[in-house]
Amino acid sequence: MSAGHLVVIATGGTIASRRSPDGSSAPVLGGSALLHGLAPDDDVRVVDALAADSATFTLADMQLIVDAVARAVEGDGVRGVLVLHGTDSLEETSLLAAIQVGTPPVPVVFTGAQFTADDPASDGPDNIRVALAATRAAVPGVWVAFGGRILSTWGLAKLTTDRADAFGHARRDAAAVPHLPGDVSGLRVDVVASPPGADDLHLRASVAAGADGIVLEALGSGNTTPTMVGAVRDAVAAGIPVVVSSRVPRGLLVPSYGGGGGGADLAEAGALHSPTLRPGQARILLAALLASGADRAFLAAALAGRAPDRMSAPRRSLLW
Repeated sequence: MSAGHLVVIATGGTIASRRSPDGSSAPVLGGSALLHGLAPDDDVRVVDALAADSATFTLADMQLIVDAVARAVEGDGVRGVLVLHGTDSLEETSLLAAIQVGTPPVPVVFTGAQFTADDPASDGPDNIRVALAATRAAVPGVWVAFGGRILSTWGLAKLTTDRADAFGHARRDAAAVPHLPGDVSGLRVDVVASPPGADDLHLRASVAAGADGIVLEALGSGNTTPTMVGAVRDAVAAGIPVVVSSRVPRGLLVPSYGGGGGGADLAEAGALHSPTLRPGQARILLAALLASGADRAFLAAALAGRAPDRMSAPRRSLLW
């Protein structure tokens, strides 16, 4: 038997779901039911934090989960933490945990499933077994166990909807994940899509709705239209940080294109490109930075995966 106990935080998701007669699925299983028979040699303490589809998770819901993780890793006799989570926002919550908890003294491992618990192809039990092995390995950090692999959180993205091996990285770069404990619950950080030929309606609507920050889901290496560039310039001038990511799943973003709507034009307008993080994770990093009072230089370094200079206390004001 491993020394210490394991904390299991259940949040719902497909891993906890069964199908109803009409064919729809909903999370109905708690953590104890999901662990039944899979951890016979472990002293397990279950926390049923949420029971929802992770597509519904707000920043406040993600904060609730990460707060539960933070309490667990600080507990006496804890040897590891396992988080059972839906796949739709697993990349976001796991990154928020890595940012806020930092390097925990014990392994924190997120996992989930692509297929419901009553599906003949259910992958939840196998993912839990791999995750349990990772918690026993005693390698500190925040990890994701999925499809037979142990994955780091930085740059993680869900790349397929119908295969058990669902997650991969936009780019496998070493990154210095900043430690930012600020609470993101009260923030509004919007993702605004920029399809080909986009106008500025949605970005300006986000500003009008009171967004604290905006992630622009751009094209290619972070490109958009001249109209959108004008709206970005106005948002930044109003003190609202804009981070540019891409709808392209993989590869490094380099703001090199001009022509009025390219990445270079966005940079000139005051936006910051996210070289590696795709929109979902860029939103989480931006929210964490805003919650911690980061300035523009700190944000730029953090987006690039570099170790930013330590922020002075009290909070530094945002300088855009």
